[in-house]
Amino acid sequence: MDKFEKLTAIAAPMPLINIDTDMIIPKQFLKTIKRSGLGVSAFYEMRYDTDGNETPDFVLNKDQYRDANILVAGDNFGCGSSREHAPWALLDFGIRCVISTSFADIFYNNCFKNGILPIIVTPDELDLLMKDAEKGSNARMVVDLESQTVETSDGETVRFEIDAFRKHCLLNGLDDIGLTMEKSASIDAFESQLTESRPWV
Repeated sequence: MDKFEKLTAIAAPMPLINIDTDMIIPKQFLKTIKRSGLGVSAFYEMRYDTDGNETPDFVLNKDQYRDANILVAGDNFGCGSSREHAPWALLDFGIRCVISTSFADIFYNNCFKNGILPIIVTPDELDLLMKDAEKGSNARMVVDLESQTVETSDGETVRFEIDAFRKHCLLNGLDDIGLTMEKSASIDAFESQLTESRPWV
C-alpha cells in the first residue's frame, strides 16, 4: 500500500448527501477481485449516459477536475452495501482523500485498508472546503496527515482528528498484510520453535 504523508492536489466538489457504494461502483462491476481497472467505472451511472458517453455536467468529467485526487463530498458518504470495490474504484480513479461530515462505518474502515484518507469535518468546515474546491484546477488543497490539517488555496487551515493507529498505518503504507509482515521475525521464531518441539505437526 502506498504511503500517505502530504497530498497537494485538485479537490473536486461533490455536495450530494448519501452517496452510497452502488453510486460509487455499481453492482455489475463487482465480479472482479482485482483492485485495478475499476477507476473507469467509478460513479458510472453519473459519469455516463445510457449510450456510454460521458455526461458533461458531472463534476469528474469536467476538464478542471479530471485529475482530482481529493473529493469534498456531502454527508454520509459511502453508505449502502459493504463492498470493498468502492474504495478500490476511487483509488484506481486517483482519489487519495475524501472529505465529508460523516461516513458509513464499513466504507470508512475500508478506506484506511486501501490507502485512502477519509477526513471528517464540521458542516462549517465542509462549506469552506467545498467553496475552495469549486474554484477548479487553479486551486490546490494541501492535506498533511502528520500535522492533521487541510489547507485551502487561500491558506485557511482546517484541523481534523484521526485515530493514532490508523494514522500510523497510512503514514507507513501498512495494510493488514503489511502489519502482519512487521511481525515476520516473531512469526519465524515461533514456527522454528514449533518445528523443534512438535516435529510431527
